[in-house]
Amino acid sequence: MTIWTDLADLEYKLYYLDANGIKTRVLESGNGEPLILLHGTGGHIEAYARNIRGLSKNFRVICIDMVGHGYTAKPDRQYGIDYYSEHLLGVIQALGLSKVYLSGESLGGWVAAWFAAEHPEYVRAMVLNTPGNVNNKPEVMQRLKESTLKAVLEANYENVKTRLEWLMYDKSQVTEELIESRYKIYTQASYQEAVHHIVCLQDIEVRKLYSWDPSWCSKINVPTLLAWTDHDPTSTVEEAKPIQDMIPNSELVVMKDAGHWPQWEKPEEFNTILTNFLLKNTTEAAKQNDLALASK
Repeated sequence: MTIWTDLADLEYKLYYLDANGIKTRVLESGNGEPLILLHGTGGHIEAYARNIRGLSKNFRVICIDMVGHGYTAKPDRQYGIDYYSEHLLGVIQALGLSKVYLSGESLGGWVAAWFAAEHPEYVRAMVLNTPGNVNNKPEVMQRLKESTLKAVLEANYENVKTRLEWLMYDKSQVTEELIESRYKIYTQASYQEAVHHIVCLQDIEVRKLYSWDPSWCSKINVPTLLAWTDHDPTSTVEEAKPIQDMIPNSELVVMKDAGHWPQWEKPEEFNTILTNFLLKNTTEAAKQNDLALASK
């Protein structure tokens, strides 16, 4: 199996849209309620390649390269969580969507949570997948910054492979095709410049502007699932608990034998967990709506 041969007989479209002036790469498949997937730091659409087929059975899957990443435009400015959130809003508006499901991995989970706090009117429910280093551990920040800069500024097979292997519990899950896909992205001249903006969140003075905190997490009023793993190199399962306490009525599930990319290492389990949670909350919301209408 490879990324694109696995999608070969699946009806999907790969295109670009204008999100408030930012040319954005999008992969879309399926016809259900919209589900937007957000990758992590240094990531891109291909991070969800193993999930598109399964998720598109129940959702209109919309997977994007976030601003500054993949083949999306890379403005010359600092990329804070608020900027990623603004870009996500631009994507939603460009697609004419009124309500979406969200699922983000690592940085994408952080962005999804921030977006839900700022724009709850757009979000049905969300799954935050290994949002990562929620306690701002200096050693994790330094490791992520150094490995990302090395993989990009000294791009070669081994450096990109090392960066990808850090994400995985099972290192054999890093395929030749995934390495090649990321290598081509990292060797773009625009990416070589943008990487410094991408890793700015690993500097504590920038990061503390967006750190997980009840001041904004408490504003999240949509059904939220924290999808953790037992071998995440950025955060332990115990470190998920404070986030669960910060986000009202959030739930926690732990996937076994996976690292920072459970959607890649355990695609069927991940898809099942995400689908069951989102559809369960859709059903419950519909019931509550019916009861409200009946009482009028």
